[in-house]
Amino acid sequence: MFITNIEAVPGKRITQHLGMVQGNTVRAKHAGRDIMAGLKNIFGGELKGYTELLTEAREEATARMVQQAQAIGANAVINVRYSTSSISAGAAELFAYGTAVVLE
Repeated sequence: MFITNIEAVPGKRITQHLGMVQGNTVRAKHAGRDIMAGLKNIFGGELKGYTELLTEAREEATARMVQQAQAIGANAVINVRYSTSSISAGAAELFAYGTAVVLE
């Protein structure tokens, strides 16, 4: 499966547009990560626990998007975008979406 954030694939021809595909995951904060994040907010620095959480969430949302694209016969997803939103206190959604296509 070819995945890109641009609208076309150089050197390839799009033979079919199959429509939008998407994948998402909702993740909650871990109590240990929250405590460390609170300390980092005081002293400064990267919130590595949250960075790892978002990386895992992005990978899962992308995998779900790819599964949906494969199910409809795509061999590529173009114009991929990511979005995050707060669902509730301590929980956030990561949403991946793009256009499923067939490349020649």
